[in-house]
Amino acid sequence: MNKITLLFFLLLSSSIWSQTVEKELILKDIETNLPIEDATVYIVRTKQSLLTNSNGVVVFDLKGNTNIVISHTAYDGITMKSATIKDRQYTIYLKSNLNDLDEIIVSRKHPQKILKDLIKNSVAKLNVPARLKVYSREFFKLNGTYSYYTDGLMNFQIFSRANNFKSNILVEQNRSYGLVEQEITENLLGYNFNNIMENYYNFKYLEPLLDSKALKEYDFAIKIYSSNKDYYLLTASPSENAKGLLDDFTVIYDPDKKIIIEVSSFVSPAIVAKMKEKSSRGSRNIYKSLFKTIYRVDGSNYYLLTSKEEIAFERNDKNKTTDIEVRNYFVTTNFSTKNFSFEDSDVFKDKNLFNKKNTILTEYWNDSGLVPTDEEKSIIEAISKL
Repeated sequence: MNKITLLFFLLLSSSIWSQTVEKELILKDIETNLPIEDATVYIVRTKQSLLTNSNGVVVFDLKGNTNIVISHTAYDGITMKSATIKDRQYTIYLKSNLNDLDEIIVSRKHPQKILKDLIKNSVAKLNVPARLKVYSREFFKLNGTYSYYTDGLMNFQIFSRANNFKSNILVEQNRSYGLVEQEITENLLGYNFNNIMENYYNFKYLEPLLDSKALKEYDFAIKIYSSNKDYYLLTASPSENAKGLLDDFTVIYDPDKKIIIEVSSFVSPAIVAKMKEKSSRGSRNIYKSLFKTIYRVDGSNYYLLTSKEEIAFERNDKNKTTDIEVRNYFVTTNFSTKNFSFEDSDVFKDKNLFNKKNTILTEYWNDSGLVPTDEEKSIIEAISKL
């Protein structure tokens, strides 16, 4: 009887232990009480990476006790025990040091040379071969109205490096909603999955800074990153006399490991205001452009964690002007150095998801690592009814 009783309690405790509980974390700035966007929440037990949305929110299923690692390049990171999260919704406050003065680094090497070396070393250190489980989300706005949406859950198998990173893509689930006019070609719908990993793993978005003419077009500087003393901050801003649509660049990097942690760029309103408006047929007048990628270092592993891109422009057509805006998110939810087996017929070979037939097996977007905001949910719902 005692053995049966013991077995019963063991089974009961095992059942309780294995229960899955949904948790919602809200990250806020401790001084301003504003939400913190693009913070990484890493669940050690499941090796799942989450990214806070514009409301500072992540949602995940908690199964058993685990450490939770929260990090953001602009805030002091923390590691916490999941047992401290008693309620379903839990708010965490992070401290920012952005108001501190950045100490300028003086080096014999020009920052452009340092950047070239950083890119070369980062490319060499990125894990290959590697498998990235990725969630992708894209919003498309036409003439001020959201008219198209697509997202998908995919596996990228990266299998070569150097200047020719290649990957096979297996699409697990996907959905696309809305209508796009025939004249809006597919290259306006954001991500091209045929070369996306090659672009991110070769740091293609930094190429404008590597050209010899960039020495005249940009003002370079390197500082100790005030929010994280272990990192340096390399900036490149268009010089006063520079011409053309030039971005402001920021590169956060580890000076000891000589690898890039984050890349961001944007076209400032001042640059847009200086641009002469184009009127020829098919020309684009860009009025918003921003880009951001974050790379994760986890022991010996180094890989792409997330990216975000936005672009908005007016395109001149024969008899009218079309306003186009695209917003894309790309989140690596799980990483592995193991290869997976598949048939060549299973490989996704199109440029993007919007032509692929919807495959919805589960509500995968709720376990995507990127929770949609209430506004985004309403946009998706409205587009799905078009």
